[in-house]
Order: sequence, then C-alpha cells, then structure tokens
Amino acid sequence: MQYYYGNQMPLRVLDEAEFWKHQEEEHTVVIRELVKNLEEKYVEALKEWEKAFAKVHQRVIRYIETVNRLKGQVSQALYQDIMQLISFCLQQSEQFINFCRSLMEESEPIRSNPTAKVVLNHIIVESEYFIGIAQTILYQR
Repeated sequence: MQYYYGNQMPLRVLDEAEFWKHQEEEHTVVIRELVKNLEEKYVEALKEWEKAFAKVHQRVIRYIETVNRLKGQVSQALYQDIMQLISFCLQQSEQFINFCRSLMEESEPIRSNPTAKVVLNHIIVESEYFIGIAQTILYQR
C-alpha cells in the first residue's frame, strides 16, 4: 500500500478492506468447492463465514460511498468510525485465520489432501497480508 494519498487515506484503507473482505468471502467458496467431502459442520461454518464477510464487505462499500460523497472531507467522527470498522475487519480476519488453521488440523478430508493444505495456507497468507495493512493504518493514529 502506498502512503502518499494524503487526505485520501481513509478512502485508500477502505479500498483495501473492500478488496480483502471480498477475497475472504470468495475463499470460503474455494474451500467448499475444493474439498467436496468436507464435513458438514465445516461446510455450514464456511457458509456462515461467507455471509459474515459479505455483510462487512457491504458495510465497507457504504463507507466508501460516504467518503466519496463528502469529496474526501472526512470529519473526525467519521474517521473514528472508519478506524473502528478497520479494526473489526482486522479482528475478523484473525478469527478466520484461526478457523482455517483448525480446519487443517481437525478435518480429515483436508489433512489427507495436500492441495487443500496448500490452498488453505495461501488463504491464510492473504488474510495475514490484509492484517498487516490494517495494523499499519491503525497504529499510525
């Protein structure tokens, strides 16, 4: 992420969150499609994760639209709300990483599928990348 956006920074961090929440939403589908014999409790959990990511994704989009309408003139209150949302996004990604790790440990169809393990590790790395971006923004305050 580039840091020369000046007063566009709230929009830039929202763009990142929008992209990564959509990615995580898609990752839930990738896992379900890749591991056809995945245990039902994990299939259902992944569907719940998909819904949760979609909900946050839409919330991020609403903030992007608000910042765009304000032409970058973000009040302190709106900035704080955006930072709280980014903090929530970060925590959600951390929880998803933990879920993916538990999948690799507990699901027999994943433990016995080397491709699934590679894909899950890649998904974890991508969520960790977003966490790094979010932490950088949050700790700049």
